[in-house]
Amino acid sequence: MPQVIEWTNVGAEDIVWRYPVEDITWGAQLIVHEYEMAVFFRDGKAYDVFQAGRHTLTTLNLPLITSLLTRLAGFGGNKPFKATVLFVSTKIFAGKWGTRAQTTELAPLQAYGQYWFKVGDASLFVNEVVGGQKAYTTQAVNDFLRGFLNEKIIDELSHYDLISVFTKLDETSIIVKNTIIDYFKRVGVELTDLRFEGIDTTPEYRERLFWLKTGQTAPGDVLRMETVKSAAASLGQGGGGAGALGAGMVLIPQIMNQQGAPQAAPAAALVICPKCGEKVPATSKFCPNCGTNLTPPSQQAIPCPKCGKSIPANSKFCPECGQKIE
Repeated sequence: MPQVIEWTNVGAEDIVWRYPVEDITWGAQLIVHEYEMAVFFRDGKAYDVFQAGRHTLTTLNLPLITSLLTRLAGFGGNKPFKATVLFVSTKIFAGKWGTRAQTTELAPLQAYGQYWFKVGDASLFVNEVVGGQKAYTTQAVNDFLRGFLNEKIIDELSHYDLISVFTKLDETSIIVKNTIIDYFKRVGVELTDLRFEGIDTTPEYRERLFWLKTGQTAPGDVLRMETVKSAAASLGQGGGGAGALGAGMVLIPQIMNQQGAPQAAPAAALVICPKCGEKVPATSKFCPNCGTNLTPPSQQAIPCPKCGKSIPANSKFCPECGQKIE
């Protein structure tokens, strides 16, 4: 009775299965079901690939294995040969992902979601994932793909700032998905869909995001206030005596001052430019790297379009001539 090589009792979530016998006889019956492919694997390399159907194994339909065997001593036409037969499911599978990442401002992120994939190139998949990573089980394949996916998401999210990740999540997820599609193709896997189901940051950055998104406070003000809080916290840990209080009374006005002649701020009093991310002195009115105006809107001045008087930028009427400011 000829040898029968078949994947039986296939589970709904099974991606790959290894036929347990490596001694393959000529004339064996290879049965490949719908949504499956069978790959002959030997010495760390994928050889002949079979689509769905019933196949009688001969030298004609195993040309790559036959070519290898003819170069080996002692090869006989009826003698069994050694090879691993790997069955690969070509159905679409769903998986979950979750990872920690950072934005361009080094804001911590925690993101999670789902992804859908299928094996597109069985030979490449067996070479790169099953053989290359020793992932001979479905669990091992899932672990590799999830780790691979998380690594690429971390890398992609590191190119975005905090507000872009949260306010343009759909656009960001599409860009991330398209980038990861190319990486998956390199291991024979087609990423059919990728979704972000949740993303969050720490309370500190969540508060900053709220102010930046609502526009209730200028980005420069938010960062200056955070600098003040950090400075005050540091002073509070410095002993709490009269000397610490006196230093704080001098330090905070230096950080917050935006009027009159510029004053030298301590080395720790730095803010991040909301446009380019450059760290600049807290007393700067403009970013020295990109020229962005860091002065709060309430303290910026514009000329009255009628009388030319310099007035606050948020004025509704000119206090000099009464002209309505559009």
